[in-house]
Amino acid sequence: MTSSVSAEARTIRIGSRKSQLALVQTHWVRDRLQESYPDRKFEIHTMSTQGDKILDVALAKIGDKGLFTKELEVGMLAGETDFAVHSLKDLPTNLPEGLMLGCVTERENPADALVVHEKHKDKQLETLPEGAVVGTSSLRRLAQLRHHYPHLEFKDIRGNLNTRLAKLDEGNYDAIILAVAGLQRLGMGDRIHQAIPAEVSLHAVGQGALGIECREGDTEILELLKAIEDVPTTQRCLAERAFLRSLEGGCQVPIGVNTSIEGDRLTLTGMVASIDGQQLVKDTVSGNTADAETLGVTLANRLREQGATEILEVIFREIAR
Repeated sequence: MTSSVSAEARTIRIGSRKSQLALVQTHWVRDRLQESYPDRKFEIHTMSTQGDKILDVALAKIGDKGLFTKELEVGMLAGETDFAVHSLKDLPTNLPEGLMLGCVTERENPADALVVHEKHKDKQLETLPEGAVVGTSSLRRLAQLRHHYPHLEFKDIRGNLNTRLAKLDEGNYDAIILAVAGLQRLGMGDRIHQAIPAEVSLHAVGQGALGIECREGDTEILELLKAIEDVPTTQRCLAERAFLRSLEGGCQVPIGVNTSIEGDRLTLTGMVASIDGQQLVKDTVSGNTADAETLGVTLANRLREQGATEILEVIFREIAR
């Protein structure tokens, strides 16, 4: 009897990055779990990741295997924390041995957002003047926007969300591209000048959703996480992650997706583009939601037939330089 009481009373330790957005997301997860389990105690442990510390190098140049996740994963494997909250788009598709994706939460709007300097408040992405400087740290956004708007100039931008907005407002950029979900979660939805349509910019794999990573076989934690799991978002993200994994692409490669579910039918669109935007291959598959991961693999194979492998090989060589 005593052992079951002590097990129920165990404090659940949640790992999180220290950034403002990461903490907002982690507090949201903790609060939802606290509502579902009022008798349990949840504690947040924060740490800085490599991606938080290196701010003067383009993300693609650092490499992305666990760029924003490795330190959190070490903490879980060492038993210091029980699970970690990630922006799912930052979580690699191949996880370290002993860890698993335990839960995916309901997705916010996964679209990319155009945020403009005050002087361009009457413009949209398609009406920005020739030579306008657009800031983005994402090769995926860069490749697609170069493909559609070759007359614009693109410049790398790093730092947390507030830092990027400050650089924009100071006039270093005419516009910057951020995630709609991140701005909304931080209460900055009023800065979204335009949600960029999927026809122009397919979003990142997992964008807008939170991924909870935990130890494999930790039945207690997996049971707790069911309270915040969203099944349709999970199905969509499993398809997207299988697509990315099959192409052997990472978070920093120009691979974009879009998914939707109607009834039990899942539709997945994916694209691969060269960094200069000159080459872009894109296709769509549909099938049963129960076959989400198979659909992702099928779409990856289709894009390979259209030249995706060759495009990615060139990109990996460019990044490695």
